[in-house]
Amino acid sequence: MRFAAPRRRQAPESVVPMINVVFLLLIFFMMSATIMPAPPFDLTLPQTQSQGDVTGDLTLYLSADGSAAFDGLLGDAAWEGLAARATDAPLTIRADAGLATSALAQTLARLAEIGQAEVELVIRNP
Repeated sequence: MRFAAPRRRQAPESVVPMINVVFLLLIFFMMSATIMPAPPFDLTLPQTQSQGDVTGDLTLYLSADGSAAFDGLLGDAAWEGLAARATDAPLTIRADAGLATSALAQTLARLAEIGQAEVELVIRNP
């Protein structure tokens, strides 16, 4: 009696190419993402209709009550850190929308005293 030869099983599809694609996508998104540190306190930026680009790498955060934060330093330590660095680079200010105009004016005057020449104020579009 002759039996039919058993069918040969196909080798399962390899998942290695899919894993390679996933890792390549992961590397792409990690390299192209802009990683920005979280602000030291919650901010609601003021609104505007105009639009522009922020060029400064250094950021000064101002809360609604006038507290300052810079490079992980809070309060007077933030101002000491600002005074200790070079002032030729533009400084970006991220101020809360609830910050009083007089407090912002005092901050700008204090920045002028330490020699900061260029300042950018960050706002959001509605």
